[in-house]
Amino acid sequence: MNRPETLADAPLGRESRYPERYDPALLYPVARAANRAPLGIDADRLPFVGEDEWHAYELSWLNPRGKPLVAVARFRLSADTPRLIESKSWKLYLNSFNQSRFVDRDAVRDTLATDLSAAAGGAVSVELLAVDDPRLMPRRLPGECLDELDVAISEYSPRSELLTVGQEIVEESLHSHLLKSNCPVTGQPDWGSVLIRYRGPRLDREGLLKYLVAYRRHQDFHEHCVEHIFIDLMARLRPEKLLVLARYVRRGGLDISPWRATPGERPPEPLRLARQ
Repeated sequence: MNRPETLADAPLGRESRYPERYDPALLYPVARAANRAPLGIDADRLPFVGEDEWHAYELSWLNPRGKPLVAVARFRLSADTPRLIESKSWKLYLNSFNQSRFVDRDAVRDTLATDLSAAAGGAVSVELLAVDDPRLMPRRLPGECLDELDVAISEYSPRSELLTVGQEIVEESLHSHLLKSNCPVTGQPDWGSVLIRYRGPRLDREGLLKYLVAYRRHQDFHEHCVEHIFIDLMARLRPEKLLVLARYVRRGGLDISPWRATPGERPPEPLRLARQ
């Protein structure tokens, strides 16, 4: 796909005309490497495995007789794809299906997979779910929630020094619903929940909560925030195993749930939160 891979001409923050006809050229890929470099991530030797999981709740198309059909789409792309896809362009692309006719549901799924894979530079899997599919029912994050800790917080930019550990080796899952970061282009808030599952020296919970809340004024894509958290935890914690999963609140009919982990770790599935 011969499109720029920076944010210079992205549709974010610009007035957009919503398309009525199928148009894969609306997809706007962005190279992951530029945001990974400041974290010391070698694009050829990623220090994690992971995926970006998206749900699209506003997908519709026409059947051959012009009747509208709807579905919820679940997309998964590997963290090792060279490009992510900017979310507003993804939304515009999905809207281009609204007045377009497709032979059947499989044709819609295959078209989505082909176009998104080309934009990401690697395979994107696509599932089309019924809007009342039980797999879409909300669940709770596993483990203990940190949000009731009574802590004083004055820093709102992430610093790995906020993370401290003890001597005891533990295996536990911790989560918080207080994650907030900001769009790197528009500055709009991105609200989310984060799960940290690890085996290693016990994390100081107050310090961990302060660290997560410190993303409150941080500007970056959802995917890179998760990678930032993963890299900082690996450096400070040096765990035997680690999973970092974020479930971001949907915007414009799209939500994203990136996860990054040490090899062999997988997120709990299926998992969707009430705010999504």
